[in-house]
Amino acid sequence: MKEAIRIIGIDPGLRRTGWGIIETLGNSLRFIAAGTVLSDAKLDLASRLCQLHDGLARVIHEMMPHESAVEHTFVNKDATATLKLGQARGIALLVPALAGLHVAEYAPNAVKKAVIGVGHGEKKQIHMMVKVLMPKAVFDTDDAADALAIAICHAHHRQSAIGRFAIEQKLASLG
Repeated sequence: MKEAIRIIGIDPGLRRTGWGIIETLGNSLRFIAAGTVLSDAKLDLASRLCQLHDGLARVIHEMMPHESAVEHTFVNKDATATLKLGQARGIALLVPALAGLHVAEYAPNAVKKAVIGVGHGEKKQIHMMVKVLMPKAVFDTDDAADALAIAICHAHHRQSAIGRFAIEQKLASLG
């Protein structure tokens, strides 16, 4: 019998980074936990990034996921905000990688399509479908709900994502 795969979805943000943990076995999904790592806006950027790092590292250490997924960020009109979001996203990629997890990345439209069936939709629709797919799911913020959606997206696409990763690793080893 196959074992359940535990997935952490991460929705990066400098103020709030959402995380959501699910387990998938075959076609079934099971909610495990969700939450939000906060950074203190009064601190300097480096200290805030450390808060995000430490918070995500604690979650990964306690929850022991097997795989991770992070949402691609969109570009804002405000270049400074985009750069800061990119730095928070770097933390969201780094922490699971340091823990030895494969990190899959998904565009926001791919996450929406996996959860609500179309590539465009409102946050309310996504949150409603997360609750439909996992009725026991609880989340403290929109960011945590979005992170669960990212984990669900990865659960639906994980075989192709893992296959791509294996090919990339093989090509890298060849030279």
